[in-house]
Amino acid sequence: MGSKGLLSLLLMGGATAMASVKPNMVVIMCDDLGYADVGFNGCKDIPTPNIDRIAENGVRCTSGYAPYSVCGPSRAGFITGRYGQRFGFERNPQHRVDDPNMGVPRSERMFAEVLKPVGYTSGIVGKWHLGAHETLHPLARSFDFFYGHLGGGHRYLPEDLTIKGHGKNEEESYRTKILRNHEMVETQNYLTDEFSDAAVEFVEMTKDKPFFLFLSYNAPHLPLQATEKYLSRFPNLKGKRKVYAAMVSAVDDGVGLLLNKLDELELMDDTIVVFLSDNGGPEPKNASDNGALRGAKGDSWEGGFRVPYAVQWKGRLPAGTEYHKPVSSLDILATIAELADAPKDPKRPLDGINLIPYLSGKKTGMPHEAIYLRKFDGQKYTVRCGDFKLHTQWDGDSPQLYNLEEDIGEQTNIADQHPEKVQQLEQLRKQWNTGLVEPRFLGLIHTPEWQAKIKKQQAARKKNGTKEWDWFAALDRDKDGLVTEEEWIGRAMMEAKRKGRDTTLEKQKEFFSGRDLDGSGTITREELEESTKK
Repeated sequence: MGSKGLLSLLLMGGATAMASVKPNMVVIMCDDLGYADVGFNGCKDIPTPNIDRIAENGVRCTSGYAPYSVCGPSRAGFITGRYGQRFGFERNPQHRVDDPNMGVPRSERMFAEVLKPVGYTSGIVGKWHLGAHETLHPLARSFDFFYGHLGGGHRYLPEDLTIKGHGKNEEESYRTKILRNHEMVETQNYLTDEFSDAAVEFVEMTKDKPFFLFLSYNAPHLPLQATEKYLSRFPNLKGKRKVYAAMVSAVDDGVGLLLNKLDELELMDDTIVVFLSDNGGPEPKNASDNGALRGAKGDSWEGGFRVPYAVQWKGRLPAGTEYHKPVSSLDILATIAELADAPKDPKRPLDGINLIPYLSGKKTGMPHEAIYLRKFDGQKYTVRCGDFKLHTQWDGDSPQLYNLEEDIGEQTNIADQHPEKVQQLEQLRKQWNTGLVEPRFLGLIHTPEWQAKIKKQQAARKKNGTKEWDWFAALDRDKDGLVTEEEWIGRAMMEAKRKGRDTTLEKQKEFFSGRDLDGSGTITREELEESTKK
């Protein structure tokens, strides 16, 4: 064989070896970060130069979605690559260390469980929120390293972390010591800094073999707390926005430390880096900003689950580009699983897709036929297909349709102009819904503390003259001005499931009869109001 032939074979072998190398993956997720609160999405008052490096060296996904609009279900979907509604995780879980059902079921596979068979070391730093029972702990789910807290949020100052156990409720869980694997440890620094340092430590520990790191910041989730180091950077901001900006700036510093470490260890070319938020910003609560998007955390509007989203893989993805077709955090596990040639579970197929061919331009079609959202407790569905987005309510309200390309703020309902599009998206919704189950546990909203907060808010609305929810309109599904027994029972049984209450068909028939004052078999608005007074 000639020298040219030998050289060609060597080059081909090198290319094959390069293609077969399992990439590392780092996912950096913020908590309650607004869509417009990073530089790569146009933020002006909070500099995020390190977060922006990911977009500058990779791809900014302008239509990146979380699988849900609140923390727990969003993270459950992300970490399994499957919509949480498929396995009953559709509520923020209560902090219950005694309940093995209060979290992601063991039948679902997380990143670490998918990647361990192909040689990966996996770590999570920061917020967990996927189950506090010992069988649901990160190390029980095949993660090799954990430094963080199990609950849905945490206080940030070391002097506030005074509880040595896991805490008996959500409020106490915010004050527990930080866990290093299973051991409670003392912290000395601002919590965001602690998490950033732990992420760097993990990369140093695992640099010689394939790794997956989930840097799961709890910032800028409430409570709003920051140190003077970060507050002093924003002399022109005031109030909540100043503290929020300081919290985001601390995250940005941490992202810079991690990216610098990857560069220092010459790992950047072998590492996919993803930055995103777990849901939209709650705007008034933490002073976040979702920009032109309508709504906020918890909503089915774009502001609820369209999030900042950027992906970097140096040498594989074009730097400084934008991708406008809808993608999801569900795609992240599917991406690394395919690249690592991890074994699949045919009984539980992933809802995500490998992003790399799409972001690199090798594939030009739509990554997803549709992006879906069901809010069981909010009685809402959302379907995004191409530029169109459909909103439907369970209580019989007319569907709403928006063209997001022309109306990103979802201001102009065009359902009447496009009945065929409404029908198309409704068929997609029905098909998707056949694969879903009801929530498997009562959520944080069902705790006595949360219910007391709701009653306080209702009292405040009444005092301020804010319009209350229209019970009759919700019952009257066909909008004919009368509530039938069928409509009453359908609504009542659904509400009982949603709120975790016990009821029976016989009880609801009795309640209906008690409000049908003239015995006509239907209830008018006047009868409902009169019977309620009685």
